[in-house]
Amino acid sequence: MNRLTIKAVIVLGIISLLSIMTIQGVWIQKTVATQAASLAIQEREDSLNFVRFTENTHIALRNVLEDIAAQSADSSDLYGAVKQIEPNYFSVDINEELQPYYLETLLKREFYAQQVRRDFQYGIYDCFTDSIVFGNLIEYIGDSTFAADKSKTTSSPMSELKWNKDGHYFTVFFPDVQSDSINSKLDTSYSPYFYLIFIVLVVLFFFGFTVNVMVRQKRLSEVKTDFINNMTHELKTPISTIGLSAEMIMRSDFKDNEKLQQYAGIIFKENKRLEHQVERVLNVAKMDKDKLSLKKERFDMHELLDEVKDNFEFNQMETGGQITLELKASPFELYVDPVHLSNVVYNLMDNAVKYCEKTPEIVIKTSTDKRWFVLEVTDNGIGMRRDDIKMIFDKFYRVPTGNRHDVKGFGLGLYYVKLIIQEHGGQIFVKSAIGKGTTFTVRLPSS
Repeated sequence: MNRLTIKAVIVLGIISLLSIMTIQGVWIQKTVATQAASLAIQEREDSLNFVRFTENTHIALRNVLEDIAAQSADSSDLYGAVKQIEPNYFSVDINEELQPYYLETLLKREFYAQQVRRDFQYGIYDCFTDSIVFGNLIEYIGDSTFAADKSKTTSSPMSELKWNKDGHYFTVFFPDVQSDSINSKLDTSYSPYFYLIFIVLVVLFFFGFTVNVMVRQKRLSEVKTDFINNMTHELKTPISTIGLSAEMIMRSDFKDNEKLQQYAGIIFKENKRLEHQVERVLNVAKMDKDKLSLKKERFDMHELLDEVKDNFEFNQMETGGQITLELKASPFELYVDPVHLSNVVYNLMDNAVKYCEKTPEIVIKTSTDKRWFVLEVTDNGIGMRRDDIKMIFDKFYRVPTGNRHDVKGFGLGLYYVKLIIQEHGGQIFVKSAIGKGTTFTVRLPSS
């Protein structure tokens, strides 16, 4: 997947996200507007129904009062006797005692006649005895029938209402009127935009994750391609040298033994080099599949560093250079795998020499930090950018060297180094500056 394809996918993904957000936003806006209109209509209907309920209740209670007055031959003025204390609570003044059963019968008849077909409860106050009599909750069950619910004979909630201690009166309470008005309201505790935001965040997360995977796959593909190219070059060079030397031997008349030995030595050296390169690739592949097995023993790190210094000064630094040892760690004997840890040090030294454009100057320091044995390898090489530092321990990754093509390798050295250090329970850090050099710091448990 090339860079243009990734950019096209990102652009198309962004356009798709914007389209989804726009459509969802318009849909939610229309839905909210429709719900608001429905709520407004419902509120108007509820308001009209409540006005009608209030008017019909007033008429019904006044008719009840007139029937009571006619029964008792009381010709007193009935004006203002019916009062609405609360939206669902009415009070009616009377002049004499009133029988509860008789009142209940009148209320049922008049409420049905005036289309007030709701559950109600009544109460009667007698100022002579200063007592309150509560009636049963009367439920409207349809077909012009009101029935008393004897399971709800408690005074609640009428006992909690306001009662005057003056005169004779009765009250009527409609428990379901207030609840109807509450249920008619729209539940706006959760905005539909919250769901849109949640969905958009989930899609953005998935889209970002997908793009990240694509970029990583592209980078991995480039690294593997680079690895194949490097491996081809690394293997082709010794094969060509071996073939050329073998051809020269075949053409020789075997009279010049010195040249014969020279060609044979080249073949042997290049064959070992080829074997070493193949073995390195196979070892890393084996470490990926199987758990790395370490054979630990007590090992003198300072003695290893002395050997490394002698080896590199003799074999690797033919053009000159200097390795400085500052060995101050105590203790310096660690419980490690000697073979793998030696390879770690040689890899670090090999990089220090390989990525240097001038005469190598390498400083190796050891110290002790609490429970850590600290090894520092500092060179004066070409250095690395911050982006390269983040990736140098990835398998097959090689630091770009510009126009230089003499830096050989598969990009497996530092991957192997980090793997071995981690298997020993240690840590590795890198500090680098372009044109100034690099410092690798390895921390290993001292016990």
